[in-house]
Amino acid sequence: MKYKPADKIQDLQYFGEFGGVNPSISDSSTYTFLSAKTMFDTFEGNAEGCYLYSRHSSPSNLYLGEALAAMEATESATVTASGMGAITPVLMQLCNSEDHIVSSRTIYGGTYAFMKNFLPKMNIETSFVDITKLEAVETAITSKTKILYCETVSNPLLEIANLPALADLAKKYGLKLVVDNTFSPLSITPSQLGADVVIHSLTKFINGSSDTVGGVVCASAEFIDELRNVNDGACMLLGSTMDSFRSASILKNLRTLHLRMHKHSENAMYLAKKFEGLGLRTVYPGLSTHKGHQLFKKMMNEEYGFGGMLTIDVGSLDKANTLMELMQERNLGYLAVSLGFYKTLFSAPGTSTSSEIPENEQEEMGLSDGLIRFSIGLDNHIDRTFQIMKSCMEEVEVL
Repeated sequence: MKYKPADKIQDLQYFGEFGGVNPSISDSSTYTFLSAKTMFDTFEGNAEGCYLYSRHSSPSNLYLGEALAAMEATESATVTASGMGAITPVLMQLCNSEDHIVSSRTIYGGTYAFMKNFLPKMNIETSFVDITKLEAVETAITSKTKILYCETVSNPLLEIANLPALADLAKKYGLKLVVDNTFSPLSITPSQLGADVVIHSLTKFINGSSDTVGGVVCASAEFIDELRNVNDGACMLLGSTMDSFRSASILKNLRTLHLRMHKHSENAMYLAKKFEGLGLRTVYPGLSTHKGHQLFKKMMNEEYGFGGMLTIDVGSLDKANTLMELMQERNLGYLAVSLGFYKTLFSAPGTSTSSEIPENEQEEMGLSDGLIRFSIGLDNHIDRTFQIMKSCMEEVEVL
């Protein structure tokens, strides 16, 4: 039977300490020991099931990590206080001074800024390439390269990474393939396609209610233990710890992710077809006109669809801003960054989530001024939503 990530989450069973159907929240920053030796063993990482200090681990964080590891088909996972709090420790754990990273050029602006502006302070360089061109990726690899980094579905251009082919390159050159799967939870399972490390911003689809910031690293038990090591673990020492109450909240929301992703995908597909039918330049992995459509189909878990993210190009930043303001006024969604909310969110990424990328590089990668990124919501009557959106587009004269 094909791997069913939602079933793996559903099959996990936790009881609260008094028999509650939700696990009890551990509201402690530190934990007591019945013997000094057990404390020593825990510091050394040799006392399984014992808790030391919440920056290292807590029951609530481990429950959530276990569920996310099940979802991503990895041995283990560790949760963090934000998506960037997951990305940055992974890169710093895997790289030393003078090492090198090959990364997709179209990635979240914060990740780009960290690689471009911060890592050089540690003498770690990054080459940004078109991740869809495998020859360019291989050409960029040097003897100092340690990581291939990409997003399954790129932010904001929605390019599709060929994960099996990238995994082959990583194996050929002894690299770690690190994949940010934030845009495509459940739809694609990168670890089954060869990824070594899978990262999510839990803030987005996985939590789904735009009330929590969080991140996760899913990988082998060995690598997760390295990240949490008290002596040289980047997660432990950099301190990007998730609060136990937030872990418990996300774990509850995770139970409905399969239902939400199905609806996000269904609504996005409907709108993408309608927008394309209006003559708008529409990018959505579910459209046959998308360059990566067939690749996505080969990699996907079909029941969850092609995801909730799409873009349209309305020609200019002025028109994009006017349209977004009008759509917000008509209660079609919010002019806001982030994604995965029950309401549709829209933004012009060139001046928001990708603003860290210089204008000349945005132009090279095809990130135009008139691009609007949509995170499609859970609207019950998506046809009604489309009709109101169409009237807004006619009013702004983008059709």
